[in-house]
Amino acid sequence: MKFKTLSVAALALSAALAGATAAADTLKFGKTEDAVKYRQNALFVMSQHFGSLGAMANGRAEFNADLAKQNGAVLETLATLPWQAFGAGTEGGKTKPEVWKEKAKFDGHAKDFVTEAGKLAAAAKTGDLAQLKAAFGPAAQTCKACHDAFRNR
Repeated sequence: MKFKTLSVAALALSAALAGATAAADTLKFGKTEDAVKYRQNALFVMSQHFGSLGAMANGRAEFNADLAKQNGAVLETLATLPWQAFGAGTEGGKTKPEVWKEKAKFDGHAKDFVTEAGKLAAAAKTGDLAQLKAAFGPAAQTCKACHDAFRNR
């Protein structure tokens, strides 16, 4: 039940922000802290759904096709949200300054993740564990590549 509530909340948030996500520069924050909180919260919720898929793909949790489909759909929607909160003047959190110094590289990592999240969602939608496993690794690698380059531990 918690998953369903969280998923509904995430989808409602996504729908409310749909207009803002169409162009990355349309969402403005009153304070730097608001941008940091926004991206941290978006990434946290996304990681919960990604982690559930990973647990199934890696055998740490029993495969549940319906749950995989739900997590994949939510992940695909959420994957577009955090990037708009990395605009100029939003430095802070665990983010390295390189995000703003190497913006094109960072944006490339974000685009790669959105693409791989879409592929992972498509694999989850099939209900086939083998396809989920095959799509999970490349998606996880996009997370690692970006974190290695742009996130302080």
